[in-house]
Formats: sequence, structure tokens, C-alpha cells
Amino acid sequence: MNLPLEEYIPYRLLALFVLAVFYGFYLVKQWRQKRRGIQTMQIGRGKDTQTHTVETLMGIATVGIIPAQLLSITFDWSHLPANARFTGFCVGMVGDLIFLISVLCMKDSWRAGIPANDKTELVTGGVYAYSRNPAFLGFDLQYIGVLLMFCNLLTATFTVFAVSMLHLQILQEERYLTATFGAEYLKYRHQVLRYLGRRKGEKK
Repeated sequence: MNLPLEEYIPYRLLALFVLAVFYGFYLVKQWRQKRRGIQTMQIGRGKDTQTHTVETLMGIATVGIIPAQLLSITFDWSHLPANARFTGFCVGMVGDLIFLISVLCMKDSWRAGIPANDKTELVTGGVYAYSRNPAFLGFDLQYIGVLLMFCNLLTATFTVFAVSMLHLQILQEERYLTATFGAEYLKYRHQVLRYLGRRKGEKK
């Protein structure tokens, strides 16, 4: 009996490719900013208790999910059919692309965590005209894509934890941006949705 094409796809290699591309973008961006004297990592630096807690948990979630994903890939722990796994690869690559575009659009204003002292610009152009948080959307899609490729309790637990912590971080950043940019950010927030889309009747 002939098997569907999806059954022959090397999902381990594809999942590793999704991760390598994603974290490759992340590390290269961080390295380039470091060369320019910019401290990209701002997680937990000089923050109030609530912000520090959320950022610390977000850091644990986003670092902890990596070994969970790699273990699932190594031992091929997957409980979904081949077509769902191929869909996961496509979702993961879309996440990689969105993340890349978002950090390029942010230029030197991109930070991991809320900047305590750095002065950054409010970026509203490019992909940010359609999503207020495209980098976080890229993270989420990468996590969901790998989960579809290697769906098991371990990866699912870390995926839910990571996506939840990223959402809480978004809420923290919204308060910071409102306090920092005031009416300019509130107008932008009214026009563009948190994850994807623009409000009806709003023009770029």
C-alpha cells in the first residue's frame, strides 16, 4: 500500500530547521545590537515586583521550552497524523518569518523585556501596522508549529506555559508603553489589534 507523501517527510530535520532559523535570527540580532553598545536582554532589570515576576517566569518558560522541544524531536514523541505534522512545519516557518520581519522593523528599539533606562522609539510601521506584537506572535507560532510536529504532554505543557507567560508580558509592556508614549500609543493601540489585524474603518 502506498503511503501519503507526508509519511516520508523527515520531521525531525524540519523541526530542527524551524528552531535553528528562529534562534539564529534571535542570536544574530542580539549580537549585532551588542556590537553597537545596546543591551538587548532587559528581563528583570530594575523592575517593580510584578514586572520582575512576570519577566522572570517568561524567561523560564521561553528557555525551558527549548529542551522540551529537543527531547520530543530526539525521541520522536508525536501523537498526531502526518498531515497535522506538516501543517505544524508550515506554521513554524510562518512564525520564523514574522519574527524576522518584526525585529528588522524594530531596528535598534528591539529589547527582550521592558527597558528600564533605555530610550526607544514607538514603531508603528511595517508589520507593526498590522500587529502590535508581531515578535510575540512569531514566538507563539513557532511554539505551536513544533507542538503540531511533535505533540505530546511534555511539549504541550511547556507550550501552554510559554504562550501564557508571553501574553502576560504583553500586558506588562502595554502599561509601560502607555506611560511612556501616552496619547501616541493609545491612538496606535486603538488602530491595531494586539496580535493580528486592524480595527474596521482604520486606515494605515
